Amino acid sequence: METIKRKQPRGKCETNVTDENQKTSAQTKSSKGTRHHNEELGDFTTTLRVVPISCLAMVIGVLCAFVALVLLRLIGLFTNLFYFGRWNTAMVSPAGNHLGYYSVFIPIGGALIIGVMARYGSERIRGHGIPEAIEAILINGSRVEPKVAFLKPISSAISIGSGGPFGAEGPIIMTGGAFGSMIAQLFHLTSAERKTLLVAGAAGGMSATFATPVAAVLLAVELLLFEWKPRSLIPVALASAVAAVARRYLLGFGPLFPVPEHPLFIGPKALLGCALVGLLAGILSALLTLSVYAAEDAFQHLKIHWMWWPAIGGLAIGIGGLIFPQALGVGYDTIGALLEGSVTTKVILGVLLVKWFIWSVSLGSGTSGGVLAPLLMMGGALGGMEAMFLPNEGAGFWPLISMGAILGGTMRSPFTSIVFAFELTHDANVFLPLLVGSVIAHAFTVLTLKRSILTEKVARRGFHLSREYAVDPLEILFVREVMRSNVVALSATATAGETLKKVNTDHRQTQRLLPVVDGEGKLVGVLTRRDIRERIELEGDAALGRPLRDFVRASTVETRPDEILRVVVYRMAEKSVTRLPVIEPATGKFLGLVSLDDLLKARARHLEEERRREQTLKLKFFFPGKRADLPVR
Repeated sequence: METIKRKQPRGKCETNVTDENQKTSAQTKSSKGTRHHNEELGDFTTTLRVVPISCLAMVIGVLCAFVALVLLRLIGLFTNLFYFGRWNTAMVSPAGNHLGYYSVFIPIGGALIIGVMARYGSERIRGHGIPEAIEAILINGSRVEPKVAFLKPISSAISIGSGGPFGAEGPIIMTGGAFGSMIAQLFHLTSAERKTLLVAGAAGGMSATFATPVAAVLLAVELLLFEWKPRSLIPVALASAVAAVARRYLLGFGPLFPVPEHPLFIGPKALLGCALVGLLAGILSALLTLSVYAAEDAFQHLKIHWMWWPAIGGLAIGIGGLIFPQALGVGYDTIGALLEGSVTTKVILGVLLVKWFIWSVSLGSGTSGGVLAPLLMMGGALGGMEAMFLPNEGAGFWPLISMGAILGGTMRSPFTSIVFAFELTHDANVFLPLLVGSVIAHAFTVLTLKRSILTEKVARRGFHLSREYAVDPLEILFVREVMRSNVVALSATATAGETLKKVNTDHRQTQRLLPVVDGEGKLVGVLTRRDIRERIELEGDAALGRPLRDFVRASTVETRPDEILRVVVYRMAEKSVTRLPVIEPATGKFLGLVSLDDLLKARARHLEEERRREQTLKLKFFFPGKRADLPVR
């Protein structure tokens, strides 16, 4: 038994070869091999597989544009049928109805229909839409039942058309995602590829509904993909772009809420106002989230089946509609009026109080509808109040900033909220104010709430979702930085008997995997003490005199010093091993071992970077010598 000790400064390995020329030659070959391998390592891991997936995604984008058209037409149809008794698919507001007190029963009737559809059709149609899409990605392998693709838009159209204070974006995200998942399931794809196509459908649906292709992609990245990789970003972006183009022929051009351009420069005082808007929006975001789940908790205590809960939420909608009719429906007209600065204080208070109440109660009851449009409406109302005391920067300026901030705080997706607000209005001058307001609102809710209004529902179903993206420490460290070179290696010519005797007498030796090398230090194979004992038990004393090269395992899983640790972890998981021998790629010589314990060193380094605090630059660097102005005591 021989102990091989090799030190590895900066990836170079010392060997016991006496011929300096051979040593230099081996190092040169190793260096060339390392350079070649490093050239293979790239910034991204995407392959040509992204091309066919992108083609499927673009087909899904076109399909989702038609799905968005159908959903909007269904909302218009049910609104006209329920409130005006006419067959028309044009988008109208329920606020113009003349039903009087009878209008209270319309949301109740619509909610009863949704309850029946959810119980006997699919329970997946309940809720916002986005949490359900997240759950399908995380839990169901990105597989969505086909019936959800048909029941979700119908239930959402009935909910909104009967006065529900919701938006169309959540349902279209779930519906588009369902169609994307259905198409993906028709092909032989991995779960990751199905996820990409599901999210492509969700982004395509949102892009076609709001004419916001870039915001749809950002929402996918910040909320649905759980990664930032070209393999998913490229197909999703292409699907969103194609859906936006198709929308222009089906629904017309954007923006959805055109506004006059606001000043490019607003000054320090107004920027401080944006910070205040962000803070107030963060407070409102937290309160909105808490109110929705407080209502959900209250419904959980009811002794009746959940099928009847939406009807109770419908009663709240009906009563709220009598008090403030503008709170009913998607409220696009009210949002437009807020951005134009042409609303009264009564409307602002009505949106903040009545819309908030009926939205939180009905959403907590488990009905079907989205959250983006209501958030825009309530954020705009908050901005309308703030415009009464903040500097005048043009009509609708503060409602617009507050809308973006409320989205950034409630959905925890600040970049999506900034671009979304821009694409809804096409006012490029508000990027800086939106950045200030959205990020501060985001900071407030991140510090005060554990989860957002979208991920709280997923957490309540027993799952944890982390939305922080960072480079894996295993991605930036090489095997040579963590491997052990001071290890025991066995000679291939040593007999099993003498090796087993030495191993049994050396109680200090705890190494489990024993590499076997030849006279030149090249790896022959690996074995364990158990392998030797089992072979001796099987063959008897005849095995004691046989060389170790006859005992090595049939196949050896190896690694190289210039491989990154992520690759090693994946190889260990794939081959079900916890230790790998490290060999020199040019010569095949054994260099050391790497185990799971060694891989933890990368995590330990990352934890140290996160937690260790130190002052690396002293003031005396700038002021050398003694301080003459300080008295000596």
